[in-house]
Amino acid sequence: MKWLNNLVEAALAFVDVVAVFFIFVLWCLAVTVVVVYLIDRFQSRHTIRRNYPVIGRFRYLFEHLGGFFRPYLFTMEREELPFNRADRAWVYRAAKNVERTIAFGSTRNLTPSGEILFLNNLFPAQETLAPFRGEMVIGEGHVRFPYTAQSLFNISGMSYGALSRPAVKALAEGARQAGVWMNTGEGGVSSYHLRSGCDLVVQIGTAKYGVRDENGHLDEDKLARLAKLEQVRMFEIKLSQGAKPGKGGVLPGEKVTAEIADIRGIPVAEASISPNAHEEIKNLDDLLDMIERVRRITEKPVGIKLVLGDFSWLDDFCRLILERGERSAPDFITLDSADGGTGAAPQTLMDYVGLPLKESLPLLVDKLTEYGLRPRIRIICSGKMVTPAAVGWALCMGADFVVSARGFMFAIGCIQALQCNKNTCPTGITTHDPRLQRGLDWRVKAGRVQQYVCNMQSELQMLAHSCGLENPRDLSRRHAHIVIDGRHSRPMHELYPPADVREELVRVVET
Repeated sequence: MKWLNNLVEAALAFVDVVAVFFIFVLWCLAVTVVVVYLIDRFQSRHTIRRNYPVIGRFRYLFEHLGGFFRPYLFTMEREELPFNRADRAWVYRAAKNVERTIAFGSTRNLTPSGEILFLNNLFPAQETLAPFRGEMVIGEGHVRFPYTAQSLFNISGMSYGALSRPAVKALAEGARQAGVWMNTGEGGVSSYHLRSGCDLVVQIGTAKYGVRDENGHLDEDKLARLAKLEQVRMFEIKLSQGAKPGKGGVLPGEKVTAEIADIRGIPVAEASISPNAHEEIKNLDDLLDMIERVRRITEKPVGIKLVLGDFSWLDDFCRLILERGERSAPDFITLDSADGGTGAAPQTLMDYVGLPLKESLPLLVDKLTEYGLRPRIRIICSGKMVTPAAVGWALCMGADFVVSARGFMFAIGCIQALQCNKNTCPTGITTHDPRLQRGLDWRVKAGRVQQYVCNMQSELQMLAHSCGLENPRDLSRRHAHIVIDGRHSRPMHELYPPADVREELVRVVET
């Protein structure tokens, strides 16, 4: 029985130690509460903490945690912004290639003005009639190396720097597997973009990152060297983007690592803030000169990216192109929406400046059609285009291609934590913290990118078949209605008539 007595004594000794430790923890907690109480009671910066010492601090804790729990516990399926749970869930399921059907009816409210309703045909197209066709040539007849894009849905501009290394590797490899292009964003071309061998659209921002000299001007030699790379297919001159219309890109200093600073040609750990405009571009003549300059050096398609606000310049722009000749036109225009934006941006600009795509896309398409430039200039649109319905709407309205940034972020694991402007992204996508990046396996996520594209194409094809068409590229304004007053909808082609129809309507009204 001696062993039993020893066991009991050891247990009692352990209990004594635990009791002493527990008392010590309580004592430390009591001292902490007293100290915090005194700090809160006698500070003058925070009213809540001064009036309610200690417990007032929980307000800030709950405010912080609310952003993480609100989407899961308190918002309905279609309420959350900037992306609701239903749309995000579709992307997650498409990227994982799991079941995408739902039961018991749609949770989507069909009555708000602006909602789109696709018109199913009495005799839908047979699913086996034709394979998915997304290819289209950009720059044919105007550059030495035109680009035959294989997919109508591609990856929008996101810079290495705004995104982490594993995120860029996942997107680049996924783009190669899916046969889509990847826009580098204004942060320059990194080895992680090139390693996969995917098609690249190189974006030239106002700071000229990746193609700048020591004074920040365009370095033609660097540009020419990039253009010699076979996988670099096109160049995009960024004038503005949806998150920051009228302001250049913003990369916080804590995200400017030595590698990123070297690629961009800027100091380490200092905020990377691009100018709000190209110093070479002061007017429309300068813009066309810049397009021609880049095209002459690269011999590849060159376009511009912008978010449309004031559109009074469009008539002058089109007339100037016709005066100079159609060759002077941009090979494509990437139109961003005012509700775009993946990275850091001032709230005032993100919330209030620029036109959303629902207004700007038909305006741009119709203006180019009016001047006979629509066949010359390809239109690429961007801005919350993450589901087949959104992409289908853009195709109906006249877009040639759709690009998405946040859709592909969701595909590689983004949970909309709204930490993109910090270095604290919990999924490792927009942070350079190695501890947080560790959870992002780029090889697995590359497969998710490929599956997201495949399922997007599959459901676009299904949507087209429902409308009686063989291919999504055949969608037009005659294949959808738009809700106008909560009770009625009108045909899209009546709300946005083609240019020749508008001119005829004007003549009838005048008569």
